[in-house]
Amino acid sequence: MTPEQEALLSKARDSVRAARLLADAGLYDFAVSRAYYAMFYVAEAFLLGEGLSFSRHAGVIASFGERFAKTGIVPVELHRYLIEGQDKRNVGDYQIGPGLTDGQAAEQIARAEQFLNLTQRLFGPLPPAT
Repeated sequence: MTPEQEALLSKARDSVRAARLLADAGLYDFAVSRAYYAMFYVAEAFLLGEGLSFSRHAGVIASFGERFAKTGIVPVELHRYLIEGQDKRNVGDYQIGPGLTDGQAAEQIARAEQFLNLTQRLFGPLPPAT
């Protein structure tokens, strides 16, 4: 694992932790956003291992699906979770009106945790928390 991948995975772990804290405080829109970023950082770390990096979220999401979900390296539903996570993040970050619910936040956090578990299975233990 490269130092850049370690840094991304550390950010992913911290984002899940932040998402839990935000959800516990009733800040569901922000919890969903952090959960999405946890998944996004994991996807970036996977792609970086292939020598790929992208400047847009859409590039990361599409390439993650193409290189890892479509090929069976990761379960296909994780690609779907990443897509849905971005959609929910956009609602939480940009939509005015009714926000996301505690159930939606809990679902996104659980999905982000699945991404972290996947990294441990494929990359080995995550670097120690700082």
